[in-house]
Amino acid sequence: MSQSQSFAIWITGLPASGKSTIVSALKPQLEGLGLAVEVLESDEVRRVITPTPTYSEAERDLFYRALAFTGQKLVAHGVTVIFDATASRRAYRDFARSVIPRFIEVSVECPLATCMERDRKGTYRKGQAGESFTVPGLQSPYEAPVAPDLRIDSTLTSSGDAARQILDLVKANFL
Repeated sequence: MSQSQSFAIWITGLPASGKSTIVSALKPQLEGLGLAVEVLESDEVRRVITPTPTYSEAERDLFYRALAFTGQKLVAHGVTVIFDATASRRAYRDFARSVIPRFIEVSVECPLATCMERDRKGTYRKGQAGESFTVPGLQSPYEAPVAPDLRIDSTLTSSGDAARQILDLVKANFL
């Protein structure tokens, strides 16, 4: 795939809102269209960029700039990129959009209480226990997209249906 055909999708939402589950359903569908697809999952990438994260504002700024830069380079080489990352500040996602022209932002929406019930990683438990002080939506703000390209209510939409909605958006805009 050429640079002019590749694109990026940023799937954002609170921790445990359903982002990764949707990504797991979406990636094979995109690959089924013959696209080379790379998922940049924030926890996985963070282990490389900031192996002992503090989640300070400066560190988050650096991390999300590096994540967007990585995505930009992959897209420039014909790889479709899915960002699976909370990116709690709009500025992080806006920066990625500014450096990747073919870009879709998907907002996975889910009430905080439901996210806390779904939390398999223990993110909210750690926040409530005082082991973490920077959990988006709990101790630090999560800036939801103002005008995402697609909104998905993960309490009403299955991951498969969400992936199909994203795929329809991709087909309408890029394929």
